[in-house]
Amino acid sequence: MNCFFPIICLLLLMPFSSFAANEAASDKKLVLSLEECIRMALKTPPELGESQADIELSSSKLNEAKSYRYPQLEVTSLFGPALGARKEDLFATDKSSLRLNNMTWFTSADATLIQPLYTFGKISENMKAATYGIEVDRHRKVQRSNEIVVKVREYYYGLLFAREMKELILEVQDTLTKARQKAQNLLDQESNNIDEMDLFKLDAFTGEVLKYLEEAQKGENLALSALKTRLGLSQNTNLQITTGRLTLPNADVPNLDFFINKAREKRPEFHQIEAGLKARSALVEAAKANYYPDIFIGGMVSWAYTDNRDRINNPYIDDKFNHINGGVALGARWKLDFGITGAKVSGEQAQYNRLVSTKEFADQNIPLQVKKFYLELREAENTAEASKISYTNAKKWAVTALANFDFGIGPSRDIFEALQSYARMRAAYFQSIYNYHIALANLNYATSEQSFAEPQ
Repeated sequence: MNCFFPIICLLLLMPFSSFAANEAASDKKLVLSLEECIRMALKTPPELGESQADIELSSSKLNEAKSYRYPQLEVTSLFGPALGARKEDLFATDKSSLRLNNMTWFTSADATLIQPLYTFGKISENMKAATYGIEVDRHRKVQRSNEIVVKVREYYYGLLFAREMKELILEVQDTLTKARQKAQNLLDQESNNIDEMDLFKLDAFTGEVLKYLEEAQKGENLALSALKTRLGLSQNTNLQITTGRLTLPNADVPNLDFFINKAREKRPEFHQIEAGLKARSALVEAAKANYYPDIFIGGMVSWAYTDNRDRINNPYIDDKFNHINGGVALGARWKLDFGITGAKVSGEQAQYNRLVSTKEFADQNIPLQVKKFYLELREAENTAEASKISYTNAKKWAVTALANFDFGIGPSRDIFEALQSYARMRAAYFQSIYNYHIALANLNYATSEQSFAEPQ
């Protein structure tokens, strides 16, 4: 009986939050299929909210990069004290007019308008990098969605597996109950083929079965609670699933090459890397553009007014407290440094090279991951077929042993051995089906496919 529940331990070790064991069930049932569970889980999960925030952040960077194409206006305004002055004081030798009692106030405004014309790629390359950055975040969101789908399928099929285990134990318990009743009747009839030791063995075996029944019930509660949590439901929700039994799907599974080609075509990590390389390449070019000047057209307007101060209309005299002037010019702005730009270019190139290595790693390991899941799928399929034959024969053995015991011509030991073999093979059968569905879920994730085969 120790081989009944190899999956129960896995369920107990899963990183679930603590759940209430005996919560009141809601009067209203919520009946969901696997696809409905998946759609509900993808509605408002925190992971996708984070991914959407990343997309919005990348979009803001793109808007920032675009904004550098437009004019930039800088305005400086001042207000403060100034000395009063008259035109006749321009050539006066008497400085009495510069005394503090001749102070007044002034206000000024200086506006500078810069319209970039050509930046050697500083703006365009940063726009390109931000655009590909958005694409990277979008594919990362798809990747997280696929991870959520895998978890939903794990919990969904884990619930089905736990229920199959519970039903199997109840079947064994019922068989033992009938065997004990028959043994008691034979003992009451003082049959020579049975003694009290047989009753003790049956009772001991029944107690062990009850222990596994509790474990199966606990596994079912954990799986159901995990599914509710993943769907964002309250724990007292009366959730029911439409799939009644854990069975193998009828659909044929394509060959390995099909899955590998699908992975290269649709796997979001490949698209992330491709977009990331383009973004990094653009950032390298943007960093190199800092070696060159920015060509722009600029305009400037400067105005100042001071009370009790005459304006001097002389182009050779600039009165910063009382004037108005402006102009337009074609300009170049060039920032020269000693090694800073080169270091930035090297840093961006290093990031690009790192992503190239990531691409090589993905090219080698994602197909390997697909092959691993595919082989696990085939192994589970073959194991399920073999264990089905085994538990079918074990069932016949158990029926024969129980019939012999009923007729008083077979020992109770044959019942124990037959039931143990039947329960072990039957549990292995359902575990293989569970492994099949988990391998299929992982294979769908590895190829970014929603489904190749669903339960009937």
